[in-house]
Amino acid sequence: MLHNQKIVVVLPAYRAAKTVERTFRDLPMDVVDEILLVDDAGGDDTIEISRRLGIKTLRHRSNLGYGGNQKTCYFEALAAGADVVVMVHPDYQYDPRLVPAMAAMVASGVYDAVLGSRIGTARSGGMPLWKYVANRSLTAFENLFLGTKLTEFHTGYRAFSKRVLQTMPLLANSDDFVFDNQMIAQLVACKFRIGEISCPTKYFPEASSINFHRSTVYGIGVLQTSVQYRLWKLGLIKPDIFVDSPDFRIDSETGKARQLATVADV
Repeated sequence: MLHNQKIVVVLPAYRAAKTVERTFRDLPMDVVDEILLVDDAGGDDTIEISRRLGIKTLRHRSNLGYGGNQKTCYFEALAAGADVVVMVHPDYQYDPRLVPAMAAMVASGVYDAVLGSRIGTARSGGMPLWKYVANRSLTAFENLFLGTKLTEFHTGYRAFSKRVLQTMPLLANSDDFVFDNQMIAQLVACKFRIGEISCPTKYFPEASSINFHRSTVYGIGVLQTSVQYRLWKLGLIKPDIFVDSPDFRIDSETGKARQLATVADV
């Protein structure tokens, strides 16, 4: 615990059999109270390895996508009584040893959400040049449209307070990769305090990475989300991702029904 708050780490997994144990071994268990892995019907040995390690493990009945996996992760983390939730990708692309620092930034009450920014080390860590250029360009566009000054919008290393996860309409978000981007736009819309921490990254064959086509689809989604936010701020549209409705909250009755329909093992 940190500041008497329960810290839960969630691992949204898809074919992470080669890296999940390495990720688990580097998690600082003197701070982490519980670990939860959700396997998005990857079909490899991730579930068996996760359970052998003693991790609470759930499995989707069918593949939902990266965003759909996070919805399950956050629902289960809240159900477990989490005060702070840290998402760590089990592909070992992000350093799990930063969990205490990120969790402390939230548990202290200084920030509501913390992002692990890769920008300072992205190229030295092996990020392809085209991904780096796209990352910087999209981030500049988003900062302009959302009125923020973040160094990176596209990191998958994140920490959130319980209040964030209980407040934002996460069920309205995409089940695909753009979920991450929609979530940051929602943080800004709800006026939550966002902190950043520099995070080294590693690109290697076993680490998951979306291809050029999927990256292009993601990029278009990012642009759409930014434009939606600006039009919503101007009062011209009212997209679901910015609607304050209990039905869109992750721990609502709708969220419970979704959980029962999608999770095979509890």
